[in-house]
Amino acid sequence: MEREDALESGEGRALLPLNVENESSHHGPRSHYKPSNSKAPAIILGFEYLDSVAFNGVGANLIVYLHTVLHGNNAANAANVGTWSGTCFLTPLFGAVVADTYWGNYKTILYSLVVYLLGMITITSAAFSASSKLYQCEGGSCQTASSLLFCGLYLVAIGSGGVKAALLPFGAEQFDDENPLEREKKGAFFGWFYLCITLGALTSGIFIVWIQENIDWGLGYGIATFCMASALAAFVLGTPSFRRRLPSGSPLQSILQVLVASYKKRNAETPRDSSLLYEADKNLSDLGQQRLAHTNEFRFLDKAATISALDLKDGSPQSSWSLCTVTQVEELKMFLRLIPIWANSIVYAAVFAQMFTTFIQQGSAMNTKIGSFSIPPASLCSFEIISVMGWVFVYNNIISPAAKRYFGNGVGFSQLQRMGIGRFLLILAMLTASYNESRRLESVKGGETLSIAWQLPQFFVLASSEVFNNITQLEFFFAQAPDRMKSICTAMVLFSMSLGNYLNSFIITVIADVTSRGGVTGWIPDDLNKGHLDYYFLVLAGISTVNFFVYVAFAGNYTLKKVISES
Repeated sequence: MEREDALESGEGRALLPLNVENESSHHGPRSHYKPSNSKAPAIILGFEYLDSVAFNGVGANLIVYLHTVLHGNNAANAANVGTWSGTCFLTPLFGAVVADTYWGNYKTILYSLVVYLLGMITITSAAFSASSKLYQCEGGSCQTASSLLFCGLYLVAIGSGGVKAALLPFGAEQFDDENPLEREKKGAFFGWFYLCITLGALTSGIFIVWIQENIDWGLGYGIATFCMASALAAFVLGTPSFRRRLPSGSPLQSILQVLVASYKKRNAETPRDSSLLYEADKNLSDLGQQRLAHTNEFRFLDKAATISALDLKDGSPQSSWSLCTVTQVEELKMFLRLIPIWANSIVYAAVFAQMFTTFIQQGSAMNTKIGSFSIPPASLCSFEIISVMGWVFVYNNIISPAAKRYFGNGVGFSQLQRMGIGRFLLILAMLTASYNESRRLESVKGGETLSIAWQLPQFFVLASSEVFNNITQLEFFFAQAPDRMKSICTAMVLFSMSLGNYLNSFIITVIADVTSRGGVTGWIPDDLNKGHLDYYFLVLAGISTVNFFVYVAFAGNYTLKKVISES
């Protein structure tokens, strides 16, 4: 007997489960396959750690470098960092298409690494030239070093895009899904992969940032470049251990087929009885993919599954561009349902980006001495990372069990609820930042400088928001995505971060311009002691509040994935 299951996969699980599987890697040609090699996953995990150290070694302290070495103004620096960060999260979308359609994961990683390393070398050269006698930047601009830097930054953005898109699926390819033991190891691999990203960011945030600010910027970037070169060498040397899949084609084809077929039949009458719509025989479903139940939303797309006299020949469609299955149609509907949640996440990402821009600028205007130690403002991002780990532990061991007991459903908070909580906590983080900035400005008027330790609460609250929203969002998009669109829907999460960083740059630029008209000092001047960054954070809190209520409206009407299963 067939039944319909509404799925929000992963309910009640830990936030960072060790049993997540990348289903998009299950399918595709098994060309270039060899027996599983236990060294391959370890090489990839070590590679990801070095990649994370290198990437964060560039990005974590970039805004400080632009201000202290290249003498850029605060508003322009924040906008430049936001634009670059946005590009870094945009390029994986193109990297995913290239990997799926043309090169495959291995070649995409390898070719991208060459561009990545070239960018790192260029950035390091720019840092050394900025401090050299030939291109001394003291007291003015340094056009040569600036040009070199931005050239290197965008080479890194291009190269890292290919790596981000292909490395995790490539790691999943190293396990045989037909082997139960390897399936279990594959699940653990995802947990270790996330841990390597976190540890890499923590390493760069503590050690490389300190070296950059206290010893030499060129040396700090040089260490990051060495890590990237080591990662490339390890990847190349590990080639004999890897097994690879050939590209299996673009996942966008099914979407286009539904759109074309529904347009061709735009004048056709859609049957009221959904059982009359075309669906492939359940025993002949593509590669074991799930069959999806019909839903009543986006009814105009049902025309693609409406059977006409010329559509079938011997029970099979004559053209996939004229007749599609109900499952294909529902896959597109599921994709369309994700769009409002995805668009809402762009605004969230724009506000969250303050951690890497205005939070660091705020910290630079504080007393960075705690006892005998000097704390680089960018190092507080490491505190946020540690706080994320702490919040994950608290959620898994305290909050989640308590929620299960309270709701009595064995599930606790749903994924949609967790993302809503994360969006609400972002409002609190901005209010905390605004309060701290107002305290800082008051201390300046009194002839004192507020300690950077006052920033710890806003980073702590921001970490809680990241745990509830960012981690869950990736899981939600993966769970609610159609089988054949897992990769593109997962890439959409990175794409939303990209657009969020661009939106952040736009918001900063507009507010800096509007508040400085008429010759008055704006909210984000070069000297923050003369500005009102606290007002800026209040505006972001207001934007986040509106975004939260919009999210609640969409989430409350969201239709979860419905799968037809056998019982």
